[in-house]
Amino acid sequence: MKFFEVNEPYYALIKAKNEENAMTIYTDVVADDDGGLSEEITEVTKTYAAVSYSRVNGEDNKTIPIEEVLEDLTNEEEMILIIDGSLL
Repeated sequence: MKFFEVNEPYYALIKAKNEENAMTIYTDVVADDDGGLSEEITEVTKTYAAVSYSRVNGEDNKTIPIEEVLEDLTNEEEMILIIDGSLL
């Protein structure tokens, strides 16, 4: 799996097999592509994704347990790890 970050129009950290899948996940869940998504999406390292994701507060407003962070980062499911808080 690879990790991708989008900053505009809304922030997201996505785990996907490739950039195309990450863009599809973003447009399905976060926001439509106004034509600039391909310029806004960047691949980030697994370490960067792990540190970023481990600092996010979960639904109970507490840091996500390390076991959940590791499971989400290492399983084979494509997913959004972090989404802009204004969209929740």
